[in-house]
Amino acid sequence: MTTAAPGTVSRSAEAFTEGAPRRTPSRRRGSRGRPARRRPGRSTSLTVAMGLMLAYTLIPLLWLAISATKSNQTLFDSPGLWFGDGFHLFENIQDVFTYDHGIYLRWFGNTLLYSVVGAGGASIIATMGGYALATYEFVGRRVLSAVVIGAISIPASALAVPTYLLFSDMGIVNTPWAVLLPSLASPFGLYLMRVYATEAVPDAMLEAARIDGAGELRIFLTISLRLLAPGFVTVLLFTLVATWNNYFLPLIVLNDPELFPLTVGLRQWDSLAQGGAGAGATPILPLVITGSLLAIVPLIVAFLFLQRFWQSGLAAGGVKQ
Repeated sequence: MTTAAPGTVSRSAEAFTEGAPRRTPSRRRGSRGRPARRRPGRSTSLTVAMGLMLAYTLIPLLWLAISATKSNQTLFDSPGLWFGDGFHLFENIQDVFTYDHGIYLRWFGNTLLYSVVGAGGASIIATMGGYALATYEFVGRRVLSAVVIGAISIPASALAVPTYLLFSDMGIVNTPWAVLLPSLASPFGLYLMRVYATEAVPDAMLEAARIDGAGELRIFLTISLRLLAPGFVTVLLFTLVATWNNYFLPLIVLNDPELFPLTVGLRQWDSLAQGGAGAGATPILPLVITGSLLAIVPLIVAFLFLQRFWQSGLAAGGVKQ
């Protein structure tokens, strides 16, 4: 057995090292050879801005929830963001439901009617119209799309007086139709569904269904509507919040308290509270606060129930295959 001299081994290793390509430092790579993504650093200014926005949103809700547990006396004697002596929430709720022969329940039913019919109808119309604009080629398609975009830029307050005059000529002022008919038109929902349908409904799938002999209505109901469901829920949430919080239009077209929604009715109670309800009368301000708290509960429940469909729709729209 022969052993190489130490000098020979050193020279051979040195020659091998000089001949081999030198490895340069490279960025860390992932499991499949891709450069590892750097975690985005936290922005202090962005965090502070988000915290301020969160506080701006939650502090009024916190004040509303705490104030609804106070009596009329402790409402002014205790700090705004802390509880007073005693817990009067259930008493206030009972007073809300029984005051003025239970008119609050009537307002709640009116708001539910206006919101369900208006938001549901607007979402259906927006889904059908957006699907048609995204799928079919017809004369005036671009003009109609431009009209929809232009309608988004028109504020609702600018149409209030013309709407009132038109409904007055039609004889439907001070009726539920005066609130329901304008709620069915949602230019923003129509535009949103047009954009969503363009990405969510593949043309190849529609052509395959037509080749198989399916009609356009059947294609829409059995194929397209399922693909558009997340977008439909998104439009439904937007229109539901808008119709539930609608104040200016009902204030103009309605003058019968039996037809008021919650927004107009609670504003009427607030006017009584500011002017005084008379000696010996039930204090109105705790009823306004408790009624406002009860008015936002259905929206919270609806959002919690529909948010999983909304989140899936946002995720599906954000990934393009």
